[in-house]
Amino acid sequence: MTEIAIEFKNVRKRFSGNEYDSVSDVSISIEQGSFITILGTSGSGKTTLLKMVNRIHELTDGEILYFGENINDLNVNDYRRKIGYVIQQSGLLPHKTVEENIAIVPKMLKWDKQKIDNRIKELMDLVCLDYDTYRKRYPRSLSGGEQQRVGIARALATNPSVMLMDEPFGAIDAITRSVLQKEIKSLQKKLKNTVLFVTHDVYEAFLLGKKIIVMDGGKIQQFDTPFNIMMHPANDFVKKLIFTGDIYDKLKVLTIDNELEEATPEEIKEGIRIEADKHLNDALVLFIKKECKYLIVVDNDQVLGKLPIEKLQSIMGK
Repeated sequence: MTEIAIEFKNVRKRFSGNEYDSVSDVSISIEQGSFITILGTSGSGKTTLLKMVNRIHELTDGEILYFGENINDLNVNDYRRKIGYVIQQSGLLPHKTVEENIAIVPKMLKWDKQKIDNRIKELMDLVCLDYDTYRKRYPRSLSGGEQQRVGIARALATNPSVMLMDEPFGAIDAITRSVLQKEIKSLQKKLKNTVLFVTHDVYEAFLLGKKIIVMDGGKIQQFDTPFNIMMHPANDFVKKLIFTGDIYDKLKVLTIDNELEEATPEEIKEGIRIEADKHLNDALVLFIKKECKYLIVVDNDQVLGKLPIEKLQSIMGK
């Protein structure tokens, strides 16, 4: 049974002087190892919800549990060191080098120098920054994408079980953003930590999230898989938010590992294979190129099932 990393129980937040709640009656569970995107327009409550997890904003009512423990019962500083946090502008200290920025929390925890140095090298390799080239550089000499990579490395320094990311790619050019989106998804799959990722970008939310929280007016409108939200929106707000009018936009954001059918041994042996984290537009290309009637969906070498062409045609027809 999958462990629950973060649980919201009737969570409410109203800031002093405000007439309305910024977050209202949120009750959901976030499974360990899941990548959750939080999608909404400006003022929907998505960032407030995120910041309550690491107690930047304290609850007005309700409870948030961290692996079963009420976060208000934990020492706030000790607790925050267990939570990685990445913001839009990376938040790097300008007077510290790349390696000094990454080492901030390990030094607070009094790690020995060799352990810190080894961790810095490991993390810089993980976020694709050459150690010798970048470790002595200051943030002002880095591009926006490079700064975000350092910010991610710093957040991962103590190998946190939960990562909070508040529109981390919002101020980055489209090409760099696309690269970082792919890398953070690959990184999370490798590390298997729990990620809560705030965005106002519908494409980004669907591209990254295994499940998506859609918020409006401080309330959760739908919490479901990208497939179910795209194909079965819970209400008119969700439908309007995600609707583009272009069926190919659906194919670009929906992964193929939804509603698969069981494959026979012969089909597994003879079928064209495609990785589960590919999107339906990739499947469409293969169907056209190979002129096949089904694809075998795999996660590395493990067969998950088959995707018949009729299933894709059904999705395209909706």
